[in-house]
Amino acid sequence: MKSMTGFGRGAASGDGFALAVEIKTVNNRFLDIHLRLGQELSAIELDIRKRVSARLSRGRVDININFDRTGETKYELNQGIIAGYVDALRDIQRQFNLTGDIDVNAVARLPGALTTAREGLNDTERAAIYHALDQALNDLETMRASEGAALTDEMRGRVAKIEATVPLIEAQAANLVNAYRERLEKRISELVARGGQLLDLDAGRLAQEVAYLADRSDVTEELARLKSHLEQFRDALNTSGEIGKRLDFLLQELNREANTVLAKSTDVAIKEAALVVKAEVEKLREQVQNAE
Repeated sequence: MKSMTGFGRGAASGDGFALAVEIKTVNNRFLDIHLRLGQELSAIELDIRKRVSARLSRGRVDININFDRTGETKYELNQGIIAGYVDALRDIQRQFNLTGDIDVNAVARLPGALTTAREGLNDTERAAIYHALDQALNDLETMRASEGAALTDEMRGRVAKIEATVPLIEAQAANLVNAYRERLEKRISELVARGGQLLDLDAGRLAQEVAYLADRSDVTEELARLKSHLEQFRDALNTSGEIGKRLDFLLQELNREANTVLAKSTDVAIKEAALVVKAEVEKLREQVQNAE
């Protein structure tokens, strides 16, 4: 299992260029890719998204690519801006009878008058970008795998705690019939004694009432499903690939069974054990939210 949290970095350089790629990921229900790259790299944005999607399945992914040209810088003139500026200065001269020459330095400092010449990416530069991206993805996945291993160990411990609680509920549930009979007999005896009457208990009727109460409080099916979900959860932890959504579904089912046990039983010990199960399920839910 891999965590959705991680960081990776890659770099490359060549004749006249240098680049660095940084990738940061956090948890998210779906794959959500955010790119920060220069206008010069916009032509390969779709290819970058495809390469990332082939490696990652869930999480918010922030990718920052810095591509710098280290060779001689070429500039382009923005003729529209310069022409408009010059025409405006000449209009001022004509309207106010002013003299003087147009200062080239002033024109060069005009915002947008000079822009860095855009050069298309050649095959070498594209290959270098993809190499640095793959390097960053490898670095990221190494970290996500390490985080995932630690997360798996912690979740196994919580699953083991729930599994240790289930036999306690089973043992206590097995004594419910006798407990209900004793409680009912005691209650009837108290009522009879309070009225000063003598009454022979109908053993058959008492057995029916006890059976009715026991049936209403029977949690055998819920515990069977609880153990099955725990086994599936543990098996999923031992598999690779995208398992976060499956684990999240199993936790919903575990929580459902724990709630049913709480609702059915009036036994304090069973309720306390079921609350322990719910608490561990909630802690597991927080951890699963970060699983890919």
